[in-house]
Amino acid sequence: MSNKHMIAKRAGLALEDGDIVNLGIGIPTLVADYVPEGIKVYLHSENGILGVGPTPQPDEVDKNLVNAGKLPVTVEQGASFFDSASSFAMIRGGHIDVSILGVLQVDENGRVANWAVPGKSVLGVGGAMDLLEGSRKVIVTTLHTTKEGESKIVKDLQYPVTSLRKVDLIITELGVFEVDEEGLVLIELSTGQTIESVKSKTDARFRVGLSCEEILENNRRVKQ
Repeated sequence: MSNKHMIAKRAGLALEDGDIVNLGIGIPTLVADYVPEGIKVYLHSENGILGVGPTPQPDEVDKNLVNAGKLPVTVEQGASFFDSASSFAMIRGGHIDVSILGVLQVDENGRVANWAVPGKSVLGVGGAMDLLEGSRKVIVTTLHTTKEGESKIVKDLQYPVTSLRKVDLIITELGVFEVDEEGLVLIELSTGQTIESVKSKTDARFRVGLSCEEILENNRRVKQ
């Protein structure tokens, strides 16, 4: 399993029965394929779908069914379709339980940058700001470092901040961080990782909430 799919699978484990969940562009879209058995969630796409299903097989693709990232999707029985204004009314009205977002960077206070790179053209903000402000819980899914090996979990954001609202959970291929009033707390280590290996690839300061052994045991319980 690739790192991106591993991250998406772990994000799926953070969902609860009955959640209305918005999936952002990138790794978050993969979460549709990793909703745990035994729970029912309602996947929301900000272009106007509630009830998105798993990724379609090649022979199931319908060019009229796409998500906000223009990728083909399936829909569950009972799915509903609506205009963009109604979709954003859901978001701004506090009707999204969980948003799963990709980021360019996240800082040590849990604030994210994910909509603009200075010096490059910007097509538009999209729904990132609304999702951060309107969702009850926000989960970040991201590779821990850039292609150049630079940490994406940083002390201070180098890109324009998306919202001052802190996210709740950060999931990378190295581990999982919770965000509290004091900053980042490492709560899980991925297989083969140590606290020191995570520190070596993380610019931001973080606390370790448990001992290394307890973190590894917590990780094993999650995977069962």
